[in-house]
Amino acid sequence: MTLDDLGWNDEHARAFERVRKPGWVPGRLIRDNKITYGALVEEEDGLAEYEVIMSGKVYHDAETDAELPAVGDWVALEIGEADLDHVIRARLPRQTCFSRKAPGKSTEEQVIAANVDTVCVVTDAGPDLNPRRMERFFTLIGKSRAQAVVLVNKSDLFTAEENEAAAQLIRELSPDAHVFVTSAKDGANVEVIESFLEKGHSITFVGSSGVGKSSLINALMGEEWQEVGDVNEVTSKGRHTTTARELIILDQGGILIDNPGIREVHMWTDEETLREQFADITALAEQCRFRDCKHRTDAGCAIRAAVEDGTLSVERYESFLKLEEEIEELKRRMKKRKMTLERKSKRDHKIKARNLADRVDYEREIRPDADLY
Repeated sequence: MTLDDLGWNDEHARAFERVRKPGWVPGRLIRDNKITYGALVEEEDGLAEYEVIMSGKVYHDAETDAELPAVGDWVALEIGEADLDHVIRARLPRQTCFSRKAPGKSTEEQVIAANVDTVCVVTDAGPDLNPRRMERFFTLIGKSRAQAVVLVNKSDLFTAEENEAAAQLIRELSPDAHVFVTSAKDGANVEVIESFLEKGHSITFVGSSGVGKSSLINALMGEEWQEVGDVNEVTSKGRHTTTARELIILDQGGILIDNPGIREVHMWTDEETLREQFADITALAEQCRFRDCKHRTDAGCAIRAAVEDGTLSVERYESFLKLEEEIEELKRRMKKRKMTLERKSKRDHKIKARNLADRVDYEREIRPDADLY
């Protein structure tokens, strides 16, 4: 195998040449071990895995945690000789990035997978299926610039009518998404995933814990690559077994990135992406009487009119407004955080300048003839 099998392309190569120094080689991160990373590099006899650490410069140059290396990233590595560490000297620019807002009250971005071509959301036709949650996934995928695929898994637990109804509902939410009904247990339709797994193509699996992500990966791998928990007879869900992100290379071609179950799908996107994912509502908004219509109590609102005549569901309308408010709130909090950091930076700069002046004055007192400049 070569770097091309990992997704290396001309754009990555040009980015590497811009930072390249003697002894540095390109590599792709396949595992995050909290303190160290697993990285694949190309050698004469194929790909080799190294345990690598992050340089202090890469750490300090990152303004946010999202700018730190993540699974899927391409990096410039300095391979240490003898007992020296192998070190990440630079992170190459990401061509795509699937991320969300970090859970809680944070205003930080959390990278789920870097440089992925396809984001595959796994759900089922039962309790896990949530249209509003799917809208959030589609909005984040749209921001990432990756392709959206949805697997309505565990079809063996539901009737054909229930599975198809779930798939159709999801198609209506995002006509551009590829939606398939699958069953990791009996292998039904699992082969459709392989059509997205060509050489160098990266796909990440996301979804709730217990919807069968690891089972699907095992079906593709043809072995028990991931531990699978027993299914709860009440909830029809397996125990959460994936505990860390990991990049897996398939023999038949393609790269998989497995992820722990995602409980919260917080927005990390912008208004433009939101409107692209809600194209039906965006088209209605253009028919509103006033250009600055808030789509709530304003007169002549075409969106509310569509809700009232039944052509737009109340649930989708309220979901759009909620996501719009969430994005606006995120922008407000990010702006406030930026102002706070700027004030702190200015204060620290003044303190350093004052300390330096005090030091110069002190040196002048004890060494009046010294050249302090």
